[in-house]
Amino acid sequence: MWSLNAFKNFSSKLHQIRCLNTQKIGIIGVPFDKGASKRGADKGPKALRESGLIDEIKQISSNIDVKDYGDVHYELMSSNGRKIHNLNELNHVAACNRALAERIEEILNDERMPITLGGCHSIAIGSISGVVRKTAPDNMCVLWIDAHLDLNTNTTSPTGNMHGMPASLIVKELRSNWPFVPELEWCKAELSLKNFCWIGLRSIDYYERLSMEKYGIKYFDMRDIDKMGIDKVTNAAIKHINPNGDKKLHVSFDIDALDPLFANATGTPVGGGLTLREGIFLMEEVYKSGTLRSMDLVEVNPQLGDARDVTNTINSAKAILYAALGNNRSGNTS
Repeated sequence: MWSLNAFKNFSSKLHQIRCLNTQKIGIIGVPFDKGASKRGADKGPKALRESGLIDEIKQISSNIDVKDYGDVHYELMSSNGRKIHNLNELNHVAACNRALAERIEEILNDERMPITLGGCHSIAIGSISGVVRKTAPDNMCVLWIDAHLDLNTNTTSPTGNMHGMPASLIVKELRSNWPFVPELEWCKAELSLKNFCWIGLRSIDYYERLSMEKYGIKYFDMRDIDKMGIDKVTNAAIKHINPNGDKKLHVSFDIDALDPLFANATGTPVGGGLTLREGIFLMEEVYKSGTLRSMDLVEVNPQLGDARDVTNTINSAKAILYAALGNNRSGNTS
């Protein structure tokens, strides 16, 4: 039999251990779609929240502490009337991402893991820039999970839509390929492509392909996943960019990485993608690595597809997030 004092001491120590192991999450929404040609991705954060996202994250574990930081709001900067070729809605993309980078800093200052809900994929410019401000670039690595490479510049993009350019704006190898863009002067291209790995690729533009070959970009396309299996691909990707497990990992997850059977309510769906099971397993392995420090989930568009498409896409997006935060498909016990 324990004495009352012994029980109190044990309870106190258990509480301290739980506090030390608490996973502190900061959710930030970015209702923004001007980096894409199709409208509606700006409704993604609201749709995810209204589906019960925050409360369901809290149910994963008693050790999860979630704070919702609301949505990003921004004011346009003066461009002095200067136009830059093939950068659609540049002033909006630049202003939104600058504001997002500042909010990501705020979340990190609160010692929380930023989870950014998009919005089109152009918002990765701000989310990753915000993390880099608080993390040495050589101490950070990025998994880009997407059907697309998103490595175009204004001179190579076939559309001018900036949701196809965010990766190229934040890596130093491609900085010389960009003109001087005053609106994006705050965005420092400090990360190296050697610390990036792409998973799920199946739609790559011509000049992006040339960049892949020129810089030796590490990637696993859908053919690799078919040949190797998602287990070997995931762990090879993590090992490549974080061989010693000492770097902070950012995951930028575009919902169109999943096959349209599981996520059709998105702007640029491409057939032959990841199954939902593969996407969940991938993020479970990311969680198990213990290195995840920040994440984007983008391109959920509740204005595309029918009601079933929207429901499936939202549910798939939530399942991906829950796996990243430690949800156990065999049941949670803590």
